[in-house]
Amino acid sequence: MDTSYPREDYLPMTSHKRDPSPTVITVGVSAPPRDHLIWSIFNTIYMNFCCLGFVALAFSVKARDRKVAGDVEAARRFSSKARCYNALATAGSVVLPLLLAALVVTGVLHLSKLAQDSVGFFSYQFSTSDDEDK
Repeated sequence: MDTSYPREDYLPMTSHKRDPSPTVITVGVSAPPRDHLIWSIFNTIYMNFCCLGFVALAFSVKARDRKVAGDVEAARRFSSKARCYNALATAGSVVLPLLLAALVVTGVLHLSKLAQDSVGFFSYQFSTSDDEDK
């Protein structure tokens, strides 16, 4: 009989190893493309610069249809086009009126300066001494 202490057969079996769990790797799964439908509707109703909002709405609807049909690549292409047309419509509807307002303001300032300069020209009075020389 072995009297050494502690005996290995009486030790509790504790394992610090975890049970192997399966590793799941998802390849090629990405979020579905956005269709930008709300932005397109807003641009169509409020900011329809050169009908770009309507074109963006058409591409947004196509992107949504392709996404529902499961054709993610076509949905991504149509979504990209809708985003570009929405950006152009928004920029055209915001930047061009601001540019026009800046041109009007600078034109008014320039005309007011010209008017002030011309007031001196038209208010010039000829001297009456020309009549006295005769």
